Amino acid sequence: MPLSPPSPREKLHTRAIVIDGYRREDGLFDIEAQLADTKTYAFSTEDRGEVTPGVPLHGMLIRLTIDEDMTVVAAEANTEYGPFAMCPAITPNFARLAGLRIGPGWTRKVKEVVGGVQGCTHLVELLGPMATVAFQTLIVVRRKRPADPAAPPALLNTCHAYAADSPMVARRWPEYVKARGYSAGPDMKAATAVRSADPLPDDRE
Repeated sequence: MPLSPPSPREKLHTRAIVIDGYRREDGLFDIEAQLADTKTYAFSTEDRGEVTPGVPLHGMLIRLTIDEDMTVVAAEANTEYGPFAMCPAITPNFARLAGLRIGPGWTRKVKEVVGGVQGCTHLVELLGPMATVAFQTLIVVRRKRPADPAAPPALLNTCHAYAADSPMVARRWPEYVKARGYSAGPDMKAATAVRSADPLPDDRE
Protein backbone atom coordinates (compact mmCIF):
# COMPACT_ATOMS: atom_id res chain seq x y z
CA MET A 1 0.00 0.00 0.00
CA PRO A 2 1.52 3.36 -1.00
CA LEU A 3 1.84 6.40 1.21
CA SER A 4 -0.95 8.95 1.23
CA PRO A 5 -0.92 11.47 -1.65
CA PRO A 6 1.61 14.24 -0.88
CA SER A 7 1.03 17.96 -0.93
CA PRO A 8 2.24 19.80 -4.04
CA ARG A 9 6.02 19.80 -3.89
CA GLU A 10 9.33 20.13 -5.73
CA LYS A 11 11.99 17.44 -5.59
CA LEU A 12 15.38 18.82 -4.51
CA HIS A 13 17.57 15.94 -3.40
CA THR A 14 18.05 12.20 -3.85
CA ARG A 15 20.22 9.90 -1.76
CA ALA A 16 20.56 6.51 -3.41
CA ILE A 17 22.05 3.64 -1.39
CA VAL A 18 22.58 0.17 -2.83
CA ILE A 19 24.06 -2.65 -0.73
CA ASP A 20 24.74 -6.10 -2.16
CA GLY A 21 25.92 -9.29 -0.51
CA TYR A 22 28.07 -11.83 -2.38
CA ARG A 23 29.35 -15.33 -1.67
CA ARG A 24 32.93 -15.59 -2.96
CA GLU A 25 34.54 -18.67 -4.49
CA ASP A 26 37.11 -18.73 -1.67
CA GLY A 27 34.40 -19.19 0.98
CA LEU A 28 34.38 -15.57 2.18
CA PHE A 29 31.63 -13.02 1.64
CA ASP A 30 31.69 -9.48 0.22
CA ILE A 31 29.26 -6.83 1.44
CA GLU A 32 29.47 -3.94 -0.99
CA ALA A 33 27.75 -0.57 -0.70
CA GLN A 34 27.34 2.48 -2.91
CA LEU A 35 26.02 5.90 -1.91
CA ALA A 36 25.20 8.80 -4.21
CA ASP A 37 23.73 12.23 -3.37
CA THR A 38 22.36 14.27 -6.25
CA LYS A 39 20.44 17.53 -6.57
CA THR A 40 17.86 18.64 -9.08
CA TYR A 41 19.51 22.04 -9.47
CA ALA A 42 22.99 23.40 -10.17
CA PHE A 43 25.08 24.77 -7.32
CA SER A 44 28.66 25.90 -6.74
CA THR A 45 31.34 24.33 -4.55
CA GLU A 46 34.72 25.69 -3.49
CA ASP A 47 36.83 22.91 -5.00
CA ARG A 48 34.69 21.56 -7.83
CA GLY A 49 33.07 24.69 -9.13
CA GLU A 50 29.56 24.19 -10.49
CA VAL A 51 27.90 20.84 -9.82
CA THR A 52 25.15 20.31 -12.36
CA PRO A 53 21.81 18.53 -11.74
CA GLY A 54 22.21 14.78 -11.49
CA VAL A 55 25.98 14.84 -10.92
CA PRO A 56 26.78 13.38 -7.48
CA LEU A 57 27.89 15.69 -4.72
CA HIS A 58 28.76 12.56 -2.73
CA GLY A 59 29.67 9.32 -4.45
CA MET A 60 31.16 6.69 -2.13
CA LEU A 61 31.82 2.97 -2.29
CA ILE A 62 32.88 0.55 0.43
CA ARG A 63 33.47 -3.20 0.54
CA LEU A 64 33.70 -5.40 3.61
CA THR A 65 35.03 -8.91 3.14
CA ILE A 66 33.85 -11.12 6.01
CA ASP A 67 34.02 -14.76 7.08
CA GLU A 68 31.25 -17.03 8.33
CA ASP A 69 31.70 -15.71 11.87
CA MET A 70 30.98 -12.15 10.65
CA THR A 71 34.58 -11.06 11.24
CA VAL A 72 35.89 -8.45 8.82
CA VAL A 73 38.83 -9.95 6.93
CA ALA A 74 39.45 -6.91 4.74
CA ALA A 75 37.88 -3.53 4.03
CA GLU A 76 38.35 -0.91 1.38
CA ALA A 77 36.63 2.34 0.49
CA ASN A 78 36.66 4.82 -2.36
CA THR A 79 35.33 8.34 -2.75
CA GLU A 80 34.58 9.02 -6.40
CA TYR A 81 32.76 12.28 -5.69
CA GLY A 82 33.15 14.51 -2.67
CA PRO A 83 32.53 18.19 -1.95
CA PHE A 84 36.24 18.81 -1.30
CA ALA A 85 39.40 17.74 -3.10
CA MET A 86 40.78 16.30 0.13
CA CYS A 87 37.85 13.93 0.75
CA PRO A 88 39.37 10.82 -0.93
CA ALA A 89 42.53 11.07 1.18
CA ILE A 90 40.85 9.50 4.23
CA THR A 91 39.57 6.35 2.54
CA PRO A 92 42.68 4.21 3.31
CA ASN A 93 41.74 4.45 7.01
CA PHE A 94 38.80 2.12 6.40
CA ALA A 95 41.21 -0.79 6.05
CA ARG A 96 41.44 -0.52 9.87
CA LEU A 97 38.04 -2.22 10.10
CA ALA A 98 39.76 -5.57 9.47
CA GLY A 99 39.53 -7.68 12.59
CA LEU A 100 36.25 -6.23 13.87
CA ARG A 101 33.27 -8.56 14.21
CA ILE A 102 29.81 -7.57 13.07
CA GLY A 103 27.46 -7.99 16.01
CA PRO A 104 26.47 -6.20 19.22
CA GLY A 105 28.46 -3.00 19.62
CA TRP A 106 29.32 -2.77 15.92
CA THR A 107 28.41 0.92 15.60
CA ARG A 108 30.43 1.84 18.68
CA LYS A 109 33.48 -0.06 17.48
CA VAL A 110 33.26 1.47 14.01
CA LYS A 111 33.20 4.99 15.46
CA GLU A 112 36.24 4.20 17.58
CA VAL A 113 38.20 3.12 14.51
CA VAL A 114 37.02 5.46 11.73
CA GLY A 115 34.71 7.96 13.43
CA GLY A 116 35.08 11.73 13.48
CA VAL A 117 38.24 13.10 11.88
CA GLN A 118 39.53 9.55 11.34
CA GLY A 119 37.00 8.88 8.62
CA CYS A 120 34.18 10.12 6.38
CA THR A 121 30.69 10.74 7.72
CA HIS A 122 28.96 9.20 4.72
CA LEU A 123 31.09 6.08 4.59
CA VAL A 124 30.65 5.55 8.33
CA GLU A 125 26.87 5.90 7.95
CA LEU A 126 26.92 3.11 5.37
CA LEU A 127 28.49 0.68 7.80
CA GLY A 128 25.30 0.41 9.87
CA PRO A 129 23.02 -0.93 7.12
CA MET A 130 25.94 -2.94 5.74
CA ALA A 131 25.97 -4.91 8.98
CA THR A 132 22.29 -5.73 8.57
CA VAL A 133 22.88 -6.81 4.97
CA ALA A 134 25.74 -9.00 6.18
CA PHE A 135 23.29 -10.86 8.44
CA GLN A 136 20.84 -11.24 5.56
CA THR A 137 23.60 -12.47 3.25
CA LEU A 138 24.95 -15.09 5.68
CA ILE A 139 21.55 -16.36 6.76
CA VAL A 140 21.93 -19.32 4.38
CA VAL A 141 25.05 -20.32 6.33
CA ARG A 142 23.89 -19.47 9.84
CA ARG A 143 20.63 -21.43 9.49
CA LYS A 144 22.64 -24.60 8.92
CA ARG A 145 24.37 -24.26 12.28
CA PRO A 146 22.87 -26.26 15.14
CA ALA A 147 20.90 -24.04 17.50
CA ASP A 148 21.38 -24.07 21.25
CA PRO A 149 18.05 -25.41 22.57
CA ALA A 150 18.59 -23.59 25.87
CA ALA A 151 19.03 -20.18 24.21
CA PRO A 152 16.14 -17.96 23.10
CA PRO A 153 15.66 -17.64 19.32
CA ALA A 154 18.09 -15.03 18.01
CA LEU A 155 15.32 -12.85 16.58
CA LEU A 156 13.12 -12.84 19.67
CA ASN A 157 11.96 -9.32 20.64
CA THR A 158 13.90 -7.62 17.85
CA CYS A 159 10.71 -6.15 16.33
CA HIS A 160 6.90 -6.18 16.58
CA ALA A 161 6.48 -9.42 14.62
CA TYR A 162 9.08 -11.22 16.73
CA ALA A 163 7.71 -10.05 20.08
CA ALA A 164 7.64 -12.96 22.52
CA ASP A 165 3.85 -12.69 22.81
CA SER A 166 3.10 -12.51 19.09
CA PRO A 167 1.13 -15.18 17.21
CA MET A 168 4.04 -15.51 14.78
CA VAL A 169 6.45 -16.49 17.57
CA ALA A 170 3.93 -18.98 18.95
CA ARG A 171 3.60 -20.48 15.48
CA ARG A 172 7.31 -20.59 14.62
CA TRP A 173 8.74 -21.59 18.02
CA PRO A 174 5.91 -23.35 19.87
CA GLU A 175 8.35 -25.46 21.88
CA TYR A 176 10.11 -22.35 23.16
CA VAL A 177 6.85 -20.64 24.07
CA LYS A 178 5.34 -23.72 25.74
CA ALA A 179 8.51 -24.53 27.68
CA ARG A 180 8.35 -21.12 29.34
CA GLY A 181 4.65 -21.19 30.01
CA TYR A 182 3.89 -18.57 27.35
CA SER A 183 0.94 -18.47 25.02
CA ALA A 184 0.40 -15.95 22.27
CA GLY A 185 -1.76 -13.19 23.65
CA PRO A 186 -1.77 -9.83 25.47
CA ASP A 187 -1.29 -11.51 28.87
CA MET A 188 2.35 -12.24 28.07
CA LYS A 189 3.79 -8.92 29.23
CA ALA A 190 6.57 -10.61 31.18
CA ALA A 191 7.70 -12.42 28.07
CA THR A 192 8.70 -9.23 26.34
CA ALA A 193 11.59 -8.85 28.76
CA VAL A 194 13.35 -11.84 27.21
CA ARG A 195 16.60 -10.80 25.52
CA SER A 196 18.06 -12.22 22.34
CA ALA A 197 21.23 -14.25 22.73
CA ASP A 198 22.51 -13.10 19.36
CA PRO A 199 20.85 -9.75 18.54
CA LEU A 200 20.98 -7.97 15.25
CA PRO A 201 23.84 -5.44 14.94
CA ASP A 202 22.06 -2.36 16.18
CA ASP A 203 23.94 -2.10 19.50
CA ARG A 204 21.25 -3.72 21.66
CA GLU A 205 23.69 -5.15 24.19
